[in-house]
Parts: sequence; structure tokens; C-alpha cells
Amino acid sequence: MSASSSQDISFDATSLDAVLGALVTQLDAYVFPEVAEKIQADIEQRRETGGYGEITGGQQLADTLTAQLQQMSGDRNLRLHFSPVPLPHIEPDAIPSAEELERQSQASRRRNFDINRVERLPGNVGYIQLFSFEPPEFAGDALAAAMTLVAHTDALIFDLRYNQGGSPATVALLCSYLLPAHPPTHLNDLYWSETDETHQWWTVPYVPGQRYLDKPVFALTSPETFSAAEEFAYNLQVLKRGAVVGETTRGGANPGRGFRLHDHFWVFMPTGQAINPVTGKNWDGTGVIPTVKVPAETALDTAHLMAINHLLETGAEGVARRELEETLPRVERSLQRARQDLIANLGGPK
Repeated sequence: MSASSSQDISFDATSLDAVLGALVTQLDAYVFPEVAEKIQADIEQRRETGGYGEITGGQQLADTLTAQLQQMSGDRNLRLHFSPVPLPHIEPDAIPSAEELERQSQASRRRNFDINRVERLPGNVGYIQLFSFEPPEFAGDALAAAMTLVAHTDALIFDLRYNQGGSPATVALLCSYLLPAHPPTHLNDLYWSETDETHQWWTVPYVPGQRYLDKPVFALTSPETFSAAEEFAYNLQVLKRGAVVGETTRGGANPGRGFRLHDHFWVFMPTGQAINPVTGKNWDGTGVIPTVKVPAETALDTAHLMAINHLLETGAEGVARRELEETLPRVERSLQRARQDLIANLGGPK
């Protein structure tokens, strides 16, 4: 195998066969064994009949096999990756060193644990924008502080439109603020086919600060919302604890990891399956379908307006009511402008 450019490599039949063989072997870890067997048989049949003979470049091989894997499995998360730079040898189950954990913690702190914004919107509506669900050992204190800042609002909006996922433990922690301490609520199961084990996720009995109970909650979503962020929105929806507002999410429910196949190739595959205890299924492939479907660009104004109308309808009085009545037309105008901007941009840049 040799370098053909800074972005690709060329390889011989021996190297190609080594990548294909490693992929067939590694598919034993795929969460759906029957699907894996079908894909393995198809790859072997193509190997025997020279079906990959015209492939000469690394990226071409990654693209071809990714298309084949996804077509046969219907799983958009099953993907072969190519690296022009040789990949390091890292044991997938290796415990990170103290130095590596500290580097990760520092990077997380610098991003404020991906808690991007926390504020009180007009009308006494709380707003928390999360770019990911960082592990609770990193983000727990910051999340507690964020929930403390919005504890006295009358409705709460979680903005997950740019959230790419993260830790299921943090999803459980944040859901715990929104649900009663007793009895605990069963949120999600993760089934691991390799070990035939199921990890259950429940709300926790203690959270720092106040719980946010008996008040409206909204989750904003977009096609970028993924993985753990989808679970948070799905949990709220299934448990009837909150409304999901925006666009259908990306549709990645089943956790997995990467496997090194060769110096220049690795494959990501789901090795676990999320199973919601209420529905018996998950959002993989379909995404989380919003309660209120609107363009992602108008989701915040839409949820804000829904919150204000709800608070007015449920009998807000005095100063609270006056603030809501003053805020209502401003949010309506903002929503109308956002809709007009979307319509104006339908034709694309000129």
C-alpha cells in the first residue's frame, strides 16, 4: 500500500483483502447479529467474484463499503472511515490515564461543559442551550448551577438544536430535575449484544438544588440533534413531561464505537440498542418527531410563545400577568419576522 496523494492512498489486492477480511470479522460485534450475517455473506460473495476489483483508492473503498453497509442494514450509523494518516493502535476498552482525563476535563471546562447559554427570557421563561451532554463528573456542578438559575421561572426551554449527544448518565441527571424523586422513573435501557447485558437508566433520588416540577417544559430540536440529545427529547415526550418543538432529529439511538481494521481504515458500528421502557422501541432511523413541527429557525420563538400563552391561560395574576401581556406581542412579532425571513430565503442566495 502506498501514498498516492496527501489525501488518499493506493493499494494492492492483498491490502484490499486484508481490509475486507477485518471488516467481516469485526461485524460479529454489530448489535443485530442476523443483519451482520447477511452483510458478511454479501461481502464474502463479492470478494470471491472480484466485486471490489475496480477499487484502487482508500476513500473510494470507504465510500463504496459505507454505501453497501448502510443499504443492507438500513443503519446510517454503520460507516467505514478512511484516514490518509496511519491510525494509532488503541485498545477500545483501555482505561484513560489520569493525564488524559485531566486533558478532557480542561477541554470541557473551557467550553463551559457545553452549557452555552442560561438566561431568563421575558415572561419569566427559563432558557438553557446545551451543545452536548458532557459526563456528569465534568458537568454535574455546572448543570446544577444552571438549574438553580432557572428554578424560579414559570416555564423552561431546553435548546438542543445543535446538540450532538454525549453521556446517558447526564441525560438521566437532567431528567431527574424534571421528575419527582419518588418513585424513581425508568428512563431508558441499553442492551449490549456482545455480553447479553442490559444497563437500565433511572432518575436519581437526589439532585443538588430544587427540582423543576409541575411547570411547562419544552425541548427544541433540529436535524442536527443527535444521540443523547434525542434521548432527552424522547424521554420528555414519552413521559408527557414536555413538548418537543422544531424539526425531526437525526435518528441515532443505538450506541456504538469505532474499531480499527487497518493502518488506514476504521469502522463505526452500533454495539448496543436503546429500548424505551414505555414504548418498547426507540428513535433510531426515524428520529424524534416533534410534538409541534416548525422550522428549526422559528422553534425558540414558537416555544416561547407557547409558554406565554399557557401561563396566561392558567391564570397568571398581577405583575406576572402584566409582564406576560407585554411580552406576548413582542414574541409574536419576532416569530412573524423569522417566518418572513425564511420565506424570503427560500429561493437561496442571489
